[in-house]
Amino acid sequence: MRAIWNGAIGFGLVNIPIKLYSATESSTLDLDMLDSKDLSNIRFKRVNEKTGKEVVWENIVKGYKIEDKYIVLDDQDFEAASPEKSKVLSIAQFVKEAEVDPALFETPYFVEPQKNGEGAYKLLLKALTKTKMAGIGSFILREREILCLVRPYEDKILMVNRMRYPEEMRSYEDLKIPAGSTPKPAELQMAEQLIKSLATTFEPAKYKDTYNADLLKIIKQKAKGKKIKLAAVKEPEGKATDLMAMLKASLEKGKKKAG
Repeated sequence: MRAIWNGAIGFGLVNIPIKLYSATESSTLDLDMLDSKDLSNIRFKRVNEKTGKEVVWENIVKGYKIEDKYIVLDDQDFEAASPEKSKVLSIAQFVKEAEVDPALFETPYFVEPQKNGEGAYKLLLKALTKTKMAGIGSFILREREILCLVRPYEDKILMVNRMRYPEEMRSYEDLKIPAGSTPKPAELQMAEQLIKSLATTFEPAKYKDTYNADLLKIIKQKAKGKKIKLAAVKEPEGKATDLMAMLKASLEKGKKKAG
């Protein structure tokens, strides 16, 4: 794996030299964009808006427009904006992990200790595991200040979870969520029963992305010259007319599966 960031985790007066590695990888099929006329690959070019000529990557810079004039920024400018956060992931506070809304979570990264940081790394990992706490901090990654959560992963390694800032979350106030009537006690009891009947320990390994495998089957069939037929799919009913009847049927279906 290739490290995406080198620096240190800082908490109190302790600094732990680390590297961050992406903890996820894409599982989607690598589909190319083609011209439908001759199936040639589509290429995208970076072109100069005025001349229409292609610009090589080495000649591309970043700038901010002020009063019809661009102020060009280089690597030193980005680092100077927050030199400490470019090198140190500073933990500002420790919180109970359960207090953090999962909606704020983005990308996870594995944390690897570097030379002379192994002892402090193990200490932080053990302390967070024992207290069931996580660190909230920030650092600079690819010219952005990243809010993050530092937590144990499977009690064996530290993980950094990139987080959204609260202002990045949209408001749901504009959505048309009907107030509706209060559920009847019998309906609520039946719904709770259904939830309890389906409740199990979460096992991530049970869940697989089957769409890509199914799509690959279709690709192989087409490669053999077979015609693909679209299977009829029954549309789900949009209106719950008799909740009690539907809940009872769901419970019975669950009992048959269990039996």
